[in-house]
Amino acid sequence: MSHLSRSTTVRKGAGVASLAALAVGGLVTTASASTASEGGGDLVIGVTSDPDTLFPWKATQFQAVNVLQNIYGTLTEFDQDLNVVPGLAESWEVSEDGLTVTFHLREGVTFADGSEFDSADVVASLEGIQLEENAAVARTTLASVSAIEAPDAQTVVLTLSAPDAALPAGLATVNMAMLSSDDTEEALNTEPNGTGPYSFDSRVPSQSLTLVANDEFWGDAPTLGSIEFRVIPDETSIASAMQSGNVQFAVFDDPLVAETLGGDVTVEATPQLSYHVLQLNATRGDLADVNVRLAIQCAIDRQEVLDTAAFGEGEITGPITSPAFRSDPAARPCPERDLDKAAEYLEAAGLPDGVTFTAIVSQGEYATSVAEAQSIQAQLADANITMDIETLESGAYVDRWVAADFEAAVALNGGRPDPDSMYGRYFTSTGNLNQVAGYSSDTLDELFAAGKAETDEAARVEIYNQISAELENNAAWIWLFTSYTYTATTPDVSGFVPMTNGSLQYLRTTTVG
Repeated sequence: MSHLSRSTTVRKGAGVASLAALAVGGLVTTASASTASEGGGDLVIGVTSDPDTLFPWKATQFQAVNVLQNIYGTLTEFDQDLNVVPGLAESWEVSEDGLTVTFHLREGVTFADGSEFDSADVVASLEGIQLEENAAVARTTLASVSAIEAPDAQTVVLTLSAPDAALPAGLATVNMAMLSSDDTEEALNTEPNGTGPYSFDSRVPSQSLTLVANDEFWGDAPTLGSIEFRVIPDETSIASAMQSGNVQFAVFDDPLVAETLGGDVTVEATPQLSYHVLQLNATRGDLADVNVRLAIQCAIDRQEVLDTAAFGEGEITGPITSPAFRSDPAARPCPERDLDKAAEYLEAAGLPDGVTFTAIVSQGEYATSVAEAQSIQAQLADANITMDIETLESGAYVDRWVAADFEAAVALNGGRPDPDSMYGRYFTSTGNLNQVAGYSSDTLDELFAAGKAETDEAARVEIYNQISAELENNAAWIWLFTSYTYTATTPDVSGFVPMTNGSLQYLRTTTVG
């Protein structure tokens, strides 16, 4: 962290999500929330893109997720160290055989429209997420759930087809938001209605979206009166707006932009579980040949991509970034760039004269995307591999990405504390994002099933090591690096806690003035 060493506090070594709740017969009891400091005020956050959806089950764009996680509630949550803690469920227990999970819901919780939250809403939400036609991006989280019942208004019982160690962590993402059973996707895309610390107030498309404090929130009262997410096209312009006093809070991807923030602006760098990757769609053309994919893998110097695009501010990574399961980035074919090996793989594919493919790239969702693509493109050219670049606006990119309408994609994907919720939806043949991943195998199906069912953490680590090796040895994607986010605040802002999963959930404890 050389660029920001004087003005930045780097939070390394974030805690690991607790798996105590996953043990057979385990019990999770209510965790008391810390008391938020008294304060208030109105906060303006600079963002580079307008949310592409306001429906939480379909949110993949980082800007949309950051807004919606402050509006909606989930059965479980993560604390600042990524331990699984109670959310809308104040406790839960797992049966001795691991096949029944009983959730006990908080009483007195209401949605923003004033309607009461109860077990009927949980049943409707979980069943709605399970329906394939609803295209919920976290549907695979519930793959082990065979029945959902509500014996009373405050209790929900899930029957599982097999023990599922990943379930409590999987339920903690906003893609698993609990919705009112009376709401529809169409209505919520216009006016969100959640149980979170803030409620939707207003939106001016492509300009701003404003939330206000939810005075009926079940936890400690949110400390801001309002939050405006103000759309400003690029990070440099957001930095200028902070220095002029028009914006008080921003999260930057570009370390050089963060470094320009002098004066009284405080910048905190936080290592992220999210990972930069070149996704390869193994169902398309020459990319269907594992030798072509391995040639691409061997032709790329990941450190050069990191140095070029993010000025070395990050770490080379393998597939799994979950702290307790982190992949060894050296355990892959061609851990270092090897053009001779790349040529051998192209020869084995019967394509010694090279290949051509196109990669889509987002402009506006994160700062380093185009620079990453250009670095990869230049390196691949040395191996007689042509990667054409198609640059898209953030919303158009997300649409193409979700539809798997690409040969390759330069992407920044969110990491998760548990590797199953991180990759089970991608790389299993029944995963709801397997089309986006473009790769699966019988071996991966067996390994992911074993990883979900195993409750011993050491045994799970070994299973996910095997999954990482399977992904790398087949060059399913080309994993590049993890990086930092740079949370910038003006002097009147306090109380925010950056997290390694990129969550802005601690806006609930932030104050201004």
